[in-house]
Amino acid sequence: MVMTITEMRELKEQKGYTLEEIAEKPGIDIELAAKIFYKKEQIGQKEFYDLLTYSEIRELEKVFVKADKNKAAEALGAYQVKKQGEYTLEDYYALPADQRYELIDGVLYDMAAPAVTHQEIAFEIAVALRKYIKDKGEKCKVFMSPVDVQLDKDDKTMVQPDAFLVCDQSKNTGRCIYGAPDMVIEVASPSTRKKDFGKKLEKYVNAGVREYWIVDVKNRKVIVYDLGEDFGENMDLAIYGMDGKVPVGIYDGECKIDFEEIIGSVENI
Repeated sequence: MVMTITEMRELKEQKGYTLEEIAEKPGIDIELAAKIFYKKEQIGQKEFYDLLTYSEIRELEKVFVKADKNKAAEALGAYQVKKQGEYTLEDYYALPADQRYELIDGVLYDMAAPAVTHQEIAFEIAVALRKYIKDKGEKCKVFMSPVDVQLDKDDKTMVQPDAFLVCDQSKNTGRCIYGAPDMVIEVASPSTRKKDFGKKLEKYVNAGVREYWIVDVKNRKVIVYDLGEDFGENMDLAIYGMDGKVPVGIYDGECKIDFEEIIGSVENI
């Protein structure tokens, strides 16, 4: 998606770019750069597209994309005296609001923006769970990322599961969920697979999550960990294909998520 001229102007103000710096990257002339970014009566989005070629716009965009990404690095720079494993919630809350991170055992993990398909699948699962809960009059609630979960009730871990279900509403502090959700769903992506199958599984087990799903779109599998209420002492594992319905264990299988329908709707977008 191409960055809008308004977004570029906002980043230009934040970073204090000069005319020369803006014009240098795409090779556009100084006069045109001034007209786009500095004149009192600046051009609008339509004229912006008329004046520049697509390749020039993409080159110009690189200047501001780099600036946007650097914001998080600058925020972390204030804490360079710390090492990974030493970060706390104070550091987490000091990060730019538009940059997604998870804090796990004092380690900050950069959360790249998820793909559209990733979000669609998480959303459809949440909708299906919410419908079942509403139809049955259950008291549980479904949440989605980027809602924070203070999983261990300490200042070293804050996660953002793709979708999750909480039955004890006293855990909802308004700012975050304080404690373990009853059910967690993570949609695995290339950048999160290792964490989803490793560190997060361990954390969810130890925190008391009752059921954990990993939706492995790449391999068309749904991995279901039935963790029970004994912190995984009698953990059970089931693997389902995405060509049918997957039962929700905490509802004794009465609630079923139709993945064939979900995947079909997502892939037809």
